[in-house]
Amino acid sequence: MIAYVRGPVAAVTLNSAVLEVGGVGLELMCTPGTLATLSPKIGTGQQATLPTSMVVREESLTLFGFLDDDEKACFELLQTASGVGPKLAQAMLAVLAPDDLRRAVGAEDVKTLTRVPGIGQKGAQRIILELKDRLGAPVGTRGTAAPAASAEPWRDQVHQGLVGLGWSAKDADRAVDEVAPEAGQSPDVATLLRSALRMLSKA
Repeated sequence: MIAYVRGPVAAVTLNSAVLEVGGVGLELMCTPGTLATLSPKIGTGQQATLPTSMVVREESLTLFGFLDDDEKACFELLQTASGVGPKLAQAMLAVLAPDDLRRAVGAEDVKTLTRVPGIGQKGAQRIILELKDRLGAPVGTRGTAAPAASAEPWRDQVHQGLVGLGWSAKDADRAVDEVAPEAGQSPDVATLLRSALRMLSKA
């Protein structure tokens, strides 16, 4: 079991990051929100520390990386629900921060859960039934309930994430402006980064 990985960020792709550990590049599958925090560190020599969870299959070993221990715990708990594997669990955390997920499950909010690609109404109802008493109450670390001091922090994070993924600063500026109307009062960096990537890929 690899509990966490620490090292300089060597590369960031659309769905993974590579951290150099002891001269070896380890690829970690991450959510867009986590990748957005890593992109500014590429090539700077700055250390990044990511809690990890290893998924072992007969044909592969996959390492998943997380923003914090809470996200990791949710990832592992989600997989105890029927029909939820690691990819779907990660997709859920890409759309909903852990506390948002707890609120949705606690409130039996099927509509919010079906925003996740791969989850239909029946799947959402099953997740609620199996996890409502296990996910617990929001812990207050992240999520839509947290007030946003200003729009600038999310703009910087999305911009840095796009540049780190290989887009030019000009393209990143344009994409940030395009997704700005989606930000609202409580910007979700992961969601906005995904929207920006979709917009740029269509350009």
